[in-house]
Amino acid sequence: MGFKEKWIKTIEEMQDAICHAVEQCDGKAEFVENTWQRSEGGGGKTRVIANGNVFEKGGVNTSVVYGNVSDAMRKELNIDGDKWFACGLSLVIHPGNPFVPTVHCNYRMFELYNEKEQVTNRWFGGGTDLTPYYLFDEDARHFHQTYKTICDGFDDTFYSSFKNECDNYFVNEHRNHERRGIGGIFYDHQKPDGTKNVEFWLNFSKTCGYALIDAYMPIVEKRKNTHFTESNKHWQEIRRGRYVEFNLLHDRGTIFGLKTNGRTESILMSLPPTVRFEYNHQPEAGSEEERLMNVCLQPIDWI
Repeated sequence: MGFKEKWIKTIEEMQDAICHAVEQCDGKAEFVENTWQRSEGGGGKTRVIANGNVFEKGGVNTSVVYGNVSDAMRKELNIDGDKWFACGLSLVIHPGNPFVPTVHCNYRMFELYNEKEQVTNRWFGGGTDLTPYYLFDEDARHFHQTYKTICDGFDDTFYSSFKNECDNYFVNEHRNHERRGIGGIFYDHQKPDGTKNVEFWLNFSKTCGYALIDAYMPIVEKRKNTHFTESNKHWQEIRRGRYVEFNLLHDRGTIFGLKTNGRTESILMSLPPTVRFEYNHQPEAGSEEERLMNVCLQPIDWI
């Protein structure tokens, strides 16, 4: 089995494991799978869960896509070469209860080839981040500690570097540098070398991907039965609006998918089912909502 095939197998097995964990936690809803093909090359498996006991909407998608490097890709994405290949997993889980956070993760590999179909460039990217609507410090510490422990097992510089990159990536620049949530880890364009080869990055990506189950599910179990009011739900939908803004305006994965003629339904799966856009909405001074906003404006060292 070549490395490309090994990566694809890893991503698809990760999809199975995460979907099983989400279904077990929800206890009612099950994922519906939609297999799709891309006319220019490749396809994927979109799995969506909706209207469950816990999860209002979620998707765990895999894609294996390839094609010729277009002029648009060269211009918009700064990619050069003759052909390209990309394979990854992307998920977003939106809970119904406002006291349960939304979670997102993505792990992917990208390759470029010359006219002889020889690999000329290869890089890895990924990360997992948390978007709470109400802030529980112990949950934030648990989430970040899970990923720090993993990062430290591979390279003790990873966590601080990838946390910082995450804090500075998931940002709505147009809203005074307001962050989408409390971060996690994020890395991109990591190229294998003599010290960290392709197997290193596969193992790191795999470990981080499976760790979503340990980092997120205990938080869901702890908060999923918390009583909430219409006011709490209203705030959740306000913050979901910020999620939409980031994904449509800034997210590189969304832009890449649309520029390469990806499947629109799968790309926009990440958007929450209900949102609010209210003019100049401000949380009440001294409230839990304001506390969350303050954290989104200034990253915190949770460890």
